Amino acid sequence: MVQYMTDASTIDRIEGLDRESNLHRVYNASVRKKMTFITIMVIALVIAFILSVALGTVDIPFTDTVKAILYNIYPDPSLMPSESYYVKFIYARSGRSFLCILTGVSLAIAGTIMQGVLRNPLVSPFTLGVSSAASFGAAMGIVFWPFLFGSTVTSYTVLGSVMTDQDIFMVIMAFIFSLLSVFFVLLMARRTAMSRSTVILSGVIISYFFQAGVSFAKYVSDDESLRDITNWLLGGMWKASMGVDFIVFPIVAICSIYLMYLSPKINVLAAGDDVAQSLGIDVNKLRDKVLIVSTLMSSVCLAFTGIIGFIGLMAPHICRMIIGNDTRFLVPASALMGSLILLVSDTVGRIIMRPEELPVGIIMYVLGGIFFVWMMLRKKKEVVM
Repeated sequence: MVQYMTDASTIDRIEGLDRESNLHRVYNASVRKKMTFITIMVIALVIAFILSVALGTVDIPFTDTVKAILYNIYPDPSLMPSESYYVKFIYARSGRSFLCILTGVSLAIAGTIMQGVLRNPLVSPFTLGVSSAASFGAAMGIVFWPFLFGSTVTSYTVLGSVMTDQDIFMVIMAFIFSLLSVFFVLLMARRTAMSRSTVILSGVIISYFFQAGVSFAKYVSDDESLRDITNWLLGGMWKASMGVDFIVFPIVAICSIYLMYLSPKINVLAAGDDVAQSLGIDVNKLRDKVLIVSTLMSSVCLAFTGIIGFIGLMAPHICRMIIGNDTRFLVPASALMGSLILLVSDTVGRIIMRPEELPVGIIMYVLGGIFFVWMMLRKKKEVVM
């Protein structure tokens, strides 16, 4: 009898080790899949960046583009392209392409994190009213700058690019009102027992209020301010420069690293607030911190680019379908996907009507509409099956 029990316990241990080994293999295979996808996205983004710099009103050969980019980084005479003026040309275009990447990163990460902490796949800076609030803040900065500070605008040269104190004021105003929009959404949602529909509805309501404010700003503005507001609302990279990148990059980088650091805790939130609190996580404090940081990084970019919609919805959804819901991998994957989508869209906008330019915001509205039609049809097909 003793021998039988010993054999039975040995068999149980062996089966347990086999199950553990299988789990390790499945987990390692899942990690390899995620890392492979991220590596492919990095390669695709590098190629898209080079093409974005090469294509425009005047196309530059691919090899000369690569040489000029390397020459701007390390001015070795052997890296000089066939035409010397390509160097300055590439430098100017690179500022725009970098801003596309930074904006794509900020909106995609913000959308991913907001969806994680609010447990709602339809949440993004666009649907929470952050974009509308940023547009209102920027419009106020454009219209009321002369009344607050006079008609004098001081210019600053940053990395060879000219910026004004009015641009900085617009960034501050965009962030303040974006933060107010998230505060009001959370306040309304908590008072009505936060649910998926409540969060989205709160964002829509807040958006309407800020859109009314933008309409008022357009009504009381002069011709020049009205033109600036209209161009800003279309969404584009007209203000792009290395100087703008110099301001935006550290904010986006610091916020992205911080949100990546919090991604394991955001993973726990997927199991519910009660589970997270039982593990020692202050859910409300975590949610508030994450939403404030996400709003900061998205509003800073939107203040320079105008309204860029659907990146925060499309990028996380696409990556989630490929690599799953693990926020630790979903955040960098979504950042790369958002950058790639926006960079390719901006490149298409520059060449589809050249020498004129189609605002990238218009292209994103079209892509977003197509994407959601596809999502609805896909969901309907799954329900039928």
